[in-house]
Amino acid sequence: MKIPDICKYLQKFDSSIVLEEDADYLTIDSSCWLEIAKELKSNKDLSFDYLMCITSYDLGSGKLGLAYNLHSNDKKHSLEIKIEFDEASEIPSVSLIWRTADWHEREAYDMMGIIFSDHPDMKRILLSHDWVGHPLRKDYKEPD
Repeated sequence: MKIPDICKYLQKFDSSIVLEEDADYLTIDSSCWLEIAKELKSNKDLSFDYLMCITSYDLGSGKLGLAYNLHSNDKKHSLEIKIEFDEASEIPSVSLIWRTADWHEREAYDMMGIIFSDHPDMKRILLSHDWVGHPLRKDYKEPD
């Protein structure tokens, strides 16, 4: 299923979705992410039952981003969702929708400092609990 076809099922979220010409992903507003995620998984025509990964990225100037790669095992189609936001923002956790998000969100928190609201166990996963900073951020300074 192509991106424009997927968008037809998400029409009620049109004001929160940006479909860029020739893009192979959807950019969405973080304020509707939880509702959109629920629809992507529960809609029988979409059936995105597998969260393959979450990639965090630093856009610089206090802006961060997340890319969610989803797949439907039943329908055999995939989708990438991008969310870009200010570094002080909290993003709704989707760990209750896709269990694999638990670890992916913790990694994004650990390495980039992204906070996921309502996450069941928001703590570092790769670095020690007393580590200072987030090493994949562009403004990270290595300790002496």
